[in-house]
Amino acid sequence: MKRLIKVESKCIRCGNCETTCSKAFFKEANRDKSCIKVRQGDNGYVSITICTQCGECAAVCNTEVIKKDKNGVYRINKKECVGCLMCVGFCPEGAMMQNDEFIEPFKCIACGLCVKNCPTGAIKIEEYEE
Repeated sequence: MKRLIKVESKCIRCGNCETTCSKAFFKEANRDKSCIKVRQGDNGYVSITICTQCGECAAVCNTEVIKKDKNGVYRINKKECVGCLMCVGFCPEGAMMQNDEFIEPFKCIACGLCVKNCPTGAIKIEEYEE
C-alpha cells in the first residue's frame, strides 16, 4: 500500500508540491486547491499537512462514498458525494481539503507527483503494510 511521508526539516517552502498537486487535480496552479499544505508556524518551523491514509474520513462518511482502493488509498466518489463535509471536520491530520468552488471535498491519492517535484526530499512515497 502507498502513502506519503514527510520530513519537515528538509522543507524549504518552495511550493512545488502544492502547485504540482493543484495542477494535477484541478489543472491550475492554485495552492488553495492542493491536497498538500505547507505552512510556517509561529515558532518558525515548517509544517506539512499530508494524508496518512488512516481511513477516518471513510469511517465518518454517512453516505459511504469514501472507500479504500486496492493500493490502500482512500478515494472519494465525487459523483455520489453530497458535500456534508463531515470528513473534513473529523480528519485527524487536517488533510481532507475543501474549496468553496466545489461541493465535494478532496484529498491526496498518493499519486507521487509532488514527490517527483520536491527538490529536497521533504515529501516521499512509502510502501507500508497495515
